[in-house]
Amino acid sequence: MNQILIHEKVIVTPEFRRKKKIYKLNFFLSVFLVCTLFSCYIYAEYDRTKSEQVSQEILLGMENESQEMKPEDLVSVDEDKLVVKLSGVKSEVNISNMEAEKEAEKLSKVEEYTANDGTKYYVEATLTIESLGIEYPVLSDSTDELLKISINKLWGPNPNEVGNYVIIGHNYKNGSMFGKLPKIEIGDTFELKDIKGRKRTYQVYDKYEIDPYDVSCTSQLTDGKTEVTLITCNSNGKKRIVVKATQV
Repeated sequence: MNQILIHEKVIVTPEFRRKKKIYKLNFFLSVFLVCTLFSCYIYAEYDRTKSEQVSQEILLGMENESQEMKPEDLVSVDEDKLVVKLSGVKSEVNISNMEAEKEAEKLSKVEEYTANDGTKYYVEATLTIESLGIEYPVLSDSTDELLKISINKLWGPNPNEVGNYVIIGHNYKNGSMFGKLPKIEIGDTFELKDIKGRKRTYQVYDKYEIDPYDVSCTSQLTDGKTEVTLITCNSNGKKRIVVKATQV
């Protein structure tokens, strides 16, 4: 059987050349865009991890300080002497009442830190949600730079005092900061330890979503109760997740 081979001749026209150039240009632009986005993502993750390491270093420093001098180490302060117990051994130091107050103040001195943008801040408390694996220092102020480092105090009284202590944090997809907070349930508990060493337990009694500009959850009208409000964004960032808890 004879086979007839037909060869289709491609005619290269100026229009064909133009389309070919456009195709090549679009291809290289697409590759460049993908590489750029991937590089930005890698850098953002690196920057986020590096910033969060600061909060973990702060926590480690606080743990070391608590081991060096615990609240129970200070036994009593009277008019003539400061009684301190170190390594299980009591020692009495004869000092004036004013000097005793200064020594007591040193034991609870707040260390000040400086963020990359120059913001001065200190740690007000440590939030621990054991069921979610969340443990971060609560920074005394809230800015974009501080939110990269740890969770921030947004509003309210001093921690573990009457009122509504409001804490905000980013909802990262990798689960860091408040990335796991949406999983918390009503009835769950968490702990807040302030710089005075007081540790209080709070139980979640409400959880809901709000618009970004709704600030009603920050109200200080708690009817004399000591409460904590935790806030983060939802997965698409269009809403805010609010977790309300009261001291138990």
